[in-house]
Amino acid sequence: MTAYEIISKKRDGRTLTRNEIHFFINEFLKGNIEDYQMTALLMSIYFGGMDEQEIFALTESYIDSGNTIDLSDIPGKKVDKHSTGGVGDKVSIILAPLAASLGVIVPMISGRGLGHTGGTLDKLESITGFRVFGEVKDFKKQLSDIGVAMFGQTDSIVPADRTIYALRDVTATIESIPLITASIMSKKIAEGIDGLVLDVKYGNGAFMTEPDRAELLAKNLIDVGAAFGKKVVAYLTSMEQPLGFKVGNWLEIEECIDVLHGNGPRDLLDLTLTLTSEMLIIAGKAGTSEQARELCTRAIGNGDAYHKFVEMVKYQGGNVNLVESPEKYQRARFSGIVESDRAGIVTSFDTRETGLISVELGAGRKKAEDQVDPQAGIIFFKKIGDKVEINEPIAEIHSNKPNIIEHMKKRIMKAIEIKVEIDKVPELILKKIE
Repeated sequence: MTAYEIISKKRDGRTLTRNEIHFFINEFLKGNIEDYQMTALLMSIYFGGMDEQEIFALTESYIDSGNTIDLSDIPGKKVDKHSTGGVGDKVSIILAPLAASLGVIVPMISGRGLGHTGGTLDKLESITGFRVFGEVKDFKKQLSDIGVAMFGQTDSIVPADRTIYALRDVTATIESIPLITASIMSKKIAEGIDGLVLDVKYGNGAFMTEPDRAELLAKNLIDVGAAFGKKVVAYLTSMEQPLGFKVGNWLEIEECIDVLHGNGPRDLLDLTLTLTSEMLIIAGKAGTSEQARELCTRAIGNGDAYHKFVEMVKYQGGNVNLVESPEKYQRARFSGIVESDRAGIVTSFDTRETGLISVELGAGRKKAEDQVDPQAGIIFFKKIGDKVEINEPIAEIHSNKPNIIEHMKKRIMKAIEIKVEIDKVPELILKKIE
């Protein structure tokens, strides 16, 4: 077989065999297939899609391209959680220590910020000294010792995905459901999990804007998980406004600490409890959602979840003093209050735009090599459905970039719609899919 034959077959809408998919991925990684040929195949998949067997074979070929982590010698069920990305989505940083405090083994391999969405690794690295990379043996030892580890993907884990994703990022093929499915599930299966809880976002701040597309992605992810013998549960959740109030790396860590102390925004807490409860059920630590939620609420109330978070920060080299006293963290040099220019009710956010504004402030990347400013970001004071008076503070922005504050204040005001009345406040959790 040749690369040309495989590309033309997919271009014409025909189904690729397992051998053809494995051949193409393997030869590409060996350098025998050129970037432009891989791009041609990716574009053919983008337009033509893939059936279940093709998606399984693509996921399998990604996994086979590198090493996998064997966690069988660590007692207990290993359960992870994955979000498809959003603005202000900091759930993982609360959820992982919360689940671990209740006996779930949580091996979490996370990523960096992508476009307008934030990245878990960038947020954790805003804690001075926090290490997000290490050897597989370090990952396993930490899981054995404290039950939770939040690391970045190593060079040996699913290298095919890392290389192909870089091409997808510059060839407008990111949104392909088969390609997203293989990318997500290959990394999760390679990390040695028994089960997975998915938070699949939809809305104007998500990669999948329409609920039906998000549901199709969720079903694909669940099907691939089942084919590999993994228990996978998905929730469709709204990204029609930032999650919580804070957007930006250290600002989001602050909000996580608030939630772990039993405070923080209601939407962030509700979503965290819902997803963590599913992890407990998969791990056999609870029989029902009600029982699991009660255990989670208790672990936050008695401080167990917070102490597990502190234990993880300390284990990974982070400055625990900053976690225990967040007010000591150095603030950005420049800040400004965004005052509402009209009265009414907040009816919508351009959530993607708020994410892009946070990138402009320094909280994200325009290019992979860009440095992230941990101090930059936005604090919102209102959610959809809240009343606003004229000249009332609606947000606060932080940046270390000079001469940017006033322009960003105007952009934020344009990204928030305020009207006399509102038809409906979007539901945070649309549905559960099993």
